[in-house]
Amino acid sequence: MAKIGPNAILQLVPVLEDAAGPDMTAHILATAGVFELPDPSDGMIDEAPAARLHQALRHEMPESAAMLAREAGWRTGDYILKHRIPAQVQRLLKLLPARVAAPILARAIAKHAWTFAGSGAFRLASTWPVVFEIADNPVVRGEKAETPVCHWHAAVFECLFSTLCGADWRCDETACCAVGGGVCRFEMWRDRR
Repeated sequence: MAKIGPNAILQLVPVLEDAAGPDMTAHILATAGVFELPDPSDGMIDEAPAARLHQALRHEMPESAAMLAREAGWRTGDYILKHRIPAQVQRLLKLLPARVAAPILARAIAKHAWTFAGSGAFRLASTWPVVFEIADNPVVRGEKAETPVCHWHAAVFECLFSTLCGADWRCDETACCAVGGGVCRFEMWRDRR
């Protein structure tokens, strides 16, 4: 059984409740076969229910799925900052120029990719510009879409880079397994408007 971090579910459920209410949230959870929320103290969870939940969101609420997944991704990033990255490391990264901090953060993300890539094959394709790839991404496995749909992953990356490597980082998913790509490809860049 492949594992993924529980925040793939735990950060999405309150976003759903706030946006769609308890009845629609219960419906989407039931559609995904999620009848009990994971206990974060239990550690990693089976990736299948998390993937089904994200897929059910896209199926049941197609107009707002991207926005809700992005919000859940930012909340996941905030959780990681609060609970997983030591404060002294965060302070150091914030002091460094982005050209130095971003590759360090990218390597750390790659080292811990198992927490969000599950059984997918994660690859750090480039440290500058920062590019991540997930082959056989379980969160979209078997789906077909016209445009990339990995908004949760992209938002997690945006949150971490915008907080630790200077403001205004963006993440574009330029290829997606759901669109027929061999990988989900995430390209990081700074929006310097």
